[in-house]
Amino acid sequence: MLLSAAVWAFLHLYAARPDERSARAELPVTAAVHVEPDSSAPAGPPWRYGRADARFTVVEYADLECPFCRAYFVVLKRWIDQHPEVAWQWHHLPLSMHEPAASAEARLVECVGQTGGHTAFWQAVEWVYAHTRGDGQGLPEGLRYPDLTPDAQQCLNSERPDAVIRAQAAKAARQHIAATPTLRLQDRQSGKTLLLRGPVDGDALLSAIDLLAAGGTDAPSTKEMPAEPIGDMPR
Repeated sequence: MLLSAAVWAFLHLYAARPDERSARAELPVTAAVHVEPDSSAPAGPPWRYGRADARFTVVEYADLECPFCRAYFVVLKRWIDQHPEVAWQWHHLPLSMHEPAASAEARLVECVGQTGGHTAFWQAVEWVYAHTRGDGQGLPEGLRYPDLTPDAQQCLNSERPDAVIRAQAAKAARQHIAATPTLRLQDRQSGKTLLLRGPVDGDALLSAIDLLAAGGTDAPSTKEMPAEPIGDMPR
């Protein structure tokens, strides 16, 4: 993929304005999304969706109570399905404004994943987004995750999921990431990364991939650009 002069100018402008915040539009979440993550990946975090041999990875820093993350889940999943050269990786970042519900839900999906594997993890994320009231209100009172296994319940009764969630949240803080959703696009070939703020539309993701691919084998670096509001993302 080649970058036009206009796209290069577009990305240069964004990289020069890392503190700019984008407007974020909420989209409806469908009740059912068929999730088929990479079955060859070992069970356990980091949770990945897509091809194991994908050159690029979109690491999403997400909060299960964040309405923008909730809206973006279906959009990003559909885009990943259409772009096999890109895989998707989850990174827990429960925000203080959404506690304690955000961490409770993060614990749930983590334990479902740790005991059921990658497919179970992404199905649990989908279920939470389909049922939560969002913005820290959490799941409706009395609602329980269907078919929660004894192993998953034992995990919930332990501190196992807390260690994963705390470690991922601490890593985000060290990277100065404090908003959700935030994306880190990684190129496994060059080692370069690009940080994108907010829900990112398909054209911006493709432009970011072009930018990383054009970097070749230069020394690893990280650039940053905020996102435009999402629309009809897949292209």
